Order: sequence, then C-alpha cells, then structure tokens
Amino acid sequence: MEKLIKEKWTKQEYQEYIDYLKSWSDENYKNFHSKLTTTKYEILGISVPVQRKIANIIAKGDISSFLKQTESNYYEEVMIKGFVLAKLKSKEELLNYLDDYVSLIDNWAICDGFCNSLKIVEKDKKFWFSYFTNYLKRNHEFQVRVGLIVFLNFYVSDEYLEKLFMLVDQITLDKYYVNMGMAWLLCECFTKYRSITLDYLLKSKVNTFTFNKTISKIKDSYRVAKEDKDYLNTLKRK
Repeated sequence: MEKLIKEKWTKQEYQEYIDYLKSWSDENYKNFHSKLTTTKYEILGISVPVQRKIANIIAKGDISSFLKQTESNYYEEVMIKGFVLAKLKSKEELLNYLDDYVSLIDNWAICDGFCNSLKIVEKDKKFWFSYFTNYLKRNHEFQVRVGLIVFLNFYVSDEYLEKLFMLVDQITLDKYYVNMGMAWLLCECFTKYRSITLDYLLKSKVNTFTFNKTISKIKDSYRVAKEDKDYLNTLKRK
C-alpha cells in the first residue's frame, strides 16, 4: 500500500490505483454488500476497514492532486474519496470539494461513512453547524441525510440539543433515508438526554413513520431501561 503515497498524482497513476482497488475485490463480500446497499456505482467488494487503510495511506501524500484526478465509477472509489477528503486539515480546502462530493452520494453507506469521518467539524462546531443546517433544507434525500448524520455524530450535546429538535421538526422531505436518519438521531438524543427528548417526542411534528421508527430504535437500544421502552411503546401512532 505504501506505493499509494504520491508527491503528485497523475492520470496514469490514478488508473493504476483503480487497478489496485480491483485487486482487492472479493466476490463474496461484493454479493453480501450488494444486498445491503442500493447504488448506481459498481461495487467491487472491498471491506470498509481496507478502504479506510487505503485512504489513510493516500492521505500521507498529496491529497489535492489525488482529488483532482478522482472519478466516480466504483462504489469503493467514491467512498475512499470521502475518507481522504475527511483527512483535509483546512476548512477552506475542504469547502472547495465538499458540495461536489456530497452530490455524488446516492446511498446510506457512503453517506454515513463519510459523515462519521469528518473530525474537522469538532474544530469549529459553530461554523459547521450552520453549514450543515443548510443541507436539511435541500430537496435531495442523501444531502439531507448528510446533515442529519453529521449532527448525530458531533452535535448531540447540551448546547445543540434543542436546536436539533427544532431543525428536525422543520424537515419536510419525506424520503426513507431522511426519515431513518431523523429516527436514528432522535434515538441517540433519547439515550443521552432521556427527559428532554421525551418531552420533545410528546409534541414532535415529525411524520408518523419517523416517530414510530424512533420508538423502535430506542426499544432496540441496550442503553434504555425496559420501563422506558414499555412506556414509549404506548405512544406509537396509528
């Protein structure tokens, strides 16, 4: 893998990199993952730990020239690009690529893997909260989900909790992976802030599917007491 550390990526070197990715292809993993993820990209069948390791190696070299050469033909190619992007240390540099990258996301796995890698968010939480709040207003399923999963990973805290509830109530795009993202976020809020989140749920404006899915996710959590699960079950909407 050390050969992936480049001082500058050329078009030819990038094509050699694609051939290298193909060498990691595992047919069994490909078949397994294809059942979990719907995507327009061809799946090679490379595990996420291997993808992250490849991204970590690439990030030791010149990230900018790598990003300029990237294409989007393979599922793993797009996901690794996201992992490399998340290694950028400059907010300004990341912003040069972020919207274009998010426009490539067409499935939950690339979305969630990218979002939980964005550690740079912790360096300027106020700025990034405002930035990703704008994603919630978009009319694209996975762009809205990006905002939700970033909030799930970095903003379930005293400072942002009430703001999260307000934003969730304002989401109007009724798409499966948006609804599931909201449910997952609210479940995480409940496990960390039980009383405040329960108060919110009692008056929540989220749609019925999301409300009931939130309760289901909370019931699946080992961090929630049985009596809370039993009570929440009585709140399910018809």
